Amino acid sequence: MAHNRRNFVKKLAVAGSTVSVNNLLEMTSVADLTAANRRVQHLSLREVAADEDYWRTIQQSYTASTSPIIILNNGGVSPSPLVVQQAVERYNQMINQGPSYYMWRLLDQGREPVREKLALLAGTLPDEIAINRNATEALNTVIYGLDLAKGDEIIGTLQDYPNVIQAWRQRAQREGIVYKQLSFKFPIENDEQIVREYEKAITPKTKLLHVTHVINWVGQIMPVQKICQMARKHGVEVLVDGAHSFGLLDFKIPELGCDYFGTSLHKFLSAPVGTGMLWIRKEKIATIWPLLCNSQPKSNDIRKFETLGTRSFAIEQGINEAINFHNAIGSKRKEERVRYLKNYWAEKALKLPGVRLSTSLKPQFSCGICGVSIEGMTPGEVEGKLMAKYKINTSPTVWENISCVRVTPHIYTTLADLDKLVNSLSEIIAEKKKA
Repeated sequence: MAHNRRNFVKKLAVAGSTVSVNNLLEMTSVADLTAANRRVQHLSLREVAADEDYWRTIQQSYTASTSPIIILNNGGVSPSPLVVQQAVERYNQMINQGPSYYMWRLLDQGREPVREKLALLAGTLPDEIAINRNATEALNTVIYGLDLAKGDEIIGTLQDYPNVIQAWRQRAQREGIVYKQLSFKFPIENDEQIVREYEKAITPKTKLLHVTHVINWVGQIMPVQKICQMARKHGVEVLVDGAHSFGLLDFKIPELGCDYFGTSLHKFLSAPVGTGMLWIRKEKIATIWPLLCNSQPKSNDIRKFETLGTRSFAIEQGINEAINFHNAIGSKRKEERVRYLKNYWAEKALKLPGVRLSTSLKPQFSCGICGVSIEGMTPGEVEGKLMAKYKINTSPTVWENISCVRVTPHIYTTLADLDKLVNSLSEIIAEKKKA
C-alpha cells in the first residue's frame, strides 16, 4: 500500500511545474477542522451535533454555503467541499498539458492509492473494491453479472430505486428469471416485520435478495444486517444498494453480512460528481461477469470491473480529497449531525396543520432523508412553491405508494436554512387556506 502511494507521489513530483505536489496534497480545510476537533473533543456526539460553532467551520469549507438557492436535495447529489473542487481542477489542468501522457502514464497509476483509501473507509480488502461512476453502474454490474437460469427467483421491493428495478425486469423479460417485489408502507418502526416479509417470500428457487440500505424516497433505514443473517440461513445471497448510506451512516461493509454492495460517492461522501464504488466479497468476484468487456471475465481480480475505457482521471483522483475531508470530521460525528438537522426541521414541521411525515424520527430508522407532505396539495405543487418563491431546492416524490416532498440536508446546511424551510411550509399552508 505505502509503496503504491510513494510511487504515485514521486511521479507527481517528476511531472514538473504543471502542478505542485504540495498543493495537491495540501489540506488547509482539514487543518482548520483539526483545530475545531480539538475544541470539541471532550463533548459527546450529541453535544457536537448541536455545536453550531464547530459546524460553521465545515459550512465555510463548502462553496454551496453561499449558493443563491438553499440546497435540500442532497439525496440526489451533494456538492463537494472547496478542497475537492480545487483538486479536480488542478488534475484537469495537468491532464490538459498532455492528456495521453498524464492520464495513462501517471494518473492511471493513482487508482490503487484511491482503492486503498476507500478500503480503509469501508473496512474491506482493497482487492474487493472496484471504482466506477455511480451506484447504478455498480449494482447493474452484479445484476447482469450473476449466472442465473430460467425460473431462478430474485426478491426486491416496489420501493427500490427505479434503475435497479428496470435492470431486474429486463433480465426477467430476456431470460425468464422470476423477479418478485415486496411492498412496504413506510415508515416502519419494527425491524422484525421487514425481515419476516423477505423471509416469507423465499422459496427453494430464490437465489438473491436485493435490499436498499436507505430507501431513497423517504430515508427508511432497512435492517440489512438482520436480513443478511436470515438470508444466510436459507443459502440466499444479498445485494445491497448503499447509495444513501455510504459516507453517512457509521458502518463497515463486512459488518452487514451481504455478498455485494454498490454505492455512489457523490452523495454524502461529497466526492466529485460521477464517482461510485462496487464491493464484492473476495470469494464471489470470479462468479460475476463484468458489465463491460474484459479479457479475463471469470478472473478473481476486482479490476476486471473497471474496463471502462477513457474516463475522467481528475474526478477519480478527487475521491482522495473527499475521503480526507470526511475522515477529518469522523463518520459517527457526521451521521449524528445530519440526523440532528433532519429532526430539527421535521419536528417543527410536524406541528404545522395538515403536515404529514413519511419518515420515522427515531434514530435507528432514519438519518438525513425525510419525506413531508401537506394535506390537499400534491408533491409537485409543494416543491414548485418552495423553489419558485423561496429558492429552496427539494425533490417531489410520487412512486408506488409514496407521495411526498423529499428533503435532505447535509453537513453544510445551516439552521437558518432549515428555519426558512419550516417558515416557507407555514406560509404555503396559510396561502392554501386563503385560496
